[in-house]
Amino acid sequence: MSITAERRTTLIGEYATGASDTGSPEVQVALLSERISNLTEHLKTHAKDFHSRRGLLMLVGRRRRLLDYLKKKDQQRYQTLIERLSLRR
Repeated sequence: MSITAERRTTLIGEYATGASDTGSPEVQVALLSERISNLTEHLKTHAKDFHSRRGLLMLVGRRRRLLDYLKKKDQQRYQTLIERLSLRR
């Protein structure tokens, strides 16, 4: 369910805005999206795991707040990010 270190560094390198960037909203949303997809796959096989479902909802809420922040600060970065991650909104 968690992200491996190799996958994490790959995502950070892919979505980083600078050389040593690990905390920009783009990177955080990409990492959260990876965790959300992992938890979604887990819940497909373990439908009654309500503790993980609550964690999933919390991650989705955190990702939503970060996306709202990015949309408020820079509309263009928001649009490119949701296109790259193929998110609906």
